[in-house]
Amino acid sequence: MASESTSLPSAPPVDLGQNVLQPPLSRCGHGPGLILITPANLTDCASKSTSLDPEPLQKWAEESYTVVQITLDAESSADDAVVSERVKIAKESLISLEECSKKDHFGLLVYGSQADYAPSFTTTLHHITTTQPIAATIHHSTWDISPQFPIPTLIHIPGTNKPPQSSTSQTTIHTYPDTSSSGFIIPGHADFKYSTAGVAHTRSLTFLKAHLNGPYFDLEKIWAEHTYYEFQDRSVEKTMATMVQEPYVNHIPTITGGIGRARLSNFYLNHFIFNNPDDTALELISRTIGVDRIVDEFVFSFTHVKEVDWLIPGIPPTNKHLQIPFTSVVNIRGDRLYHEHIAWDQATVLVQLGLLPQWLPFPYALPGNKHPAPGKKFEYRIPAAGVETAEKLRDGGAVESNAMFGEGFGVREVDDNADITTTNTYQAQSLGVPFS
Repeated sequence: MASESTSLPSAPPVDLGQNVLQPPLSRCGHGPGLILITPANLTDCASKSTSLDPEPLQKWAEESYTVVQITLDAESSADDAVVSERVKIAKESLISLEECSKKDHFGLLVYGSQADYAPSFTTTLHHITTTQPIAATIHHSTWDISPQFPIPTLIHIPGTNKPPQSSTSQTTIHTYPDTSSSGFIIPGHADFKYSTAGVAHTRSLTFLKAHLNGPYFDLEKIWAEHTYYEFQDRSVEKTMATMVQEPYVNHIPTITGGIGRARLSNFYLNHFIFNNPDDTALELISRTIGVDRIVDEFVFSFTHVKEVDWLIPGIPPTNKHLQIPFTSVVNIRGDRLYHEHIAWDQATVLVQLGLLPQWLPFPYALPGNKHPAPGKKFEYRIPAAGVETAEKLRDGGAVESNAMFGEGFGVREVDDNADITTTNTYQAQSLGVPFS
């Protein structure tokens, strides 16, 4: 498998006077057209952002759309002729650009709330959607005219807004009660909420792809290319070339990975790509594919002949063979990876390495305020399994379920000076506190 290029896509924005044109920032370099309308009071948000999430203009370009952004203040948004002319210029710019793959219809995204524009702007929006080749619109707050739009409309409603009193089959509404304003979608805004903005973006992407007929990418192929460069070719440069400008990886149990291109490149170079043993293997168990992400269940296996610090930091080689159930959630933006959330059960790793005691102190009173007798202490059986976790993931019937509900698990009372390592074969006493 070969990468077309190890360099990042480069397509500088084009100044159109009062508009900005951004060609696609994907590797394929082309895609449908979008027109973004943004209130002037949001223009300084990008400079305040501490998030890897880019401003909408860049983010949609990374999704492989050809984007024109129109910024309006109170004065310009009050003038129907001015707004209509700027939308016309945006349309003509998209049509004339080779990278714009569809010339006959576009998407329209309106950021901010109705209060961010002149009162008459609602009428102007309705005029635009009826006179321009707009295939679908997206709003990020309630608008008085939203249910009346004659084309498919998606509305994201923050918690402070009320849904429209009526809607049509053309209107899709999502509410976000954990947000404070329409700014929840804008990085750098005081009300920006990263997780909720991500959910809203995926919904917007699903909506736009359906009405603009794409762009669609083979997500499995993109993910396979990335893992090939990680585990087989072992190239940091080529691995990073499959990712967006500012990606990240988060290995949740050990909080290892890298946030941003520089740190992630360093992580891949010094802690991951060359730290995995030669017999490392990934056995796919299941795969779920969404509009912008892949969720995999797999068994990650290797022989612990070297320190694998991203997985078990600080533990020298034990020569044990490990089989570990993993779950990965991989977000793909356009035709490049944005992030990976990787999770596994760290307890099964330690059990398979022989590094997790079977019993540990239980430093609490039992129900009824029961405490250990003089010279005694409580211990609990660690509710963790070894290689059985991988065996049961492969085959649900391979290992009996609910064995930890039975005798042998729970809390027991032992001599205070008992060596935990010598009491592993004891049966739990019937203290009425099974671990569940």
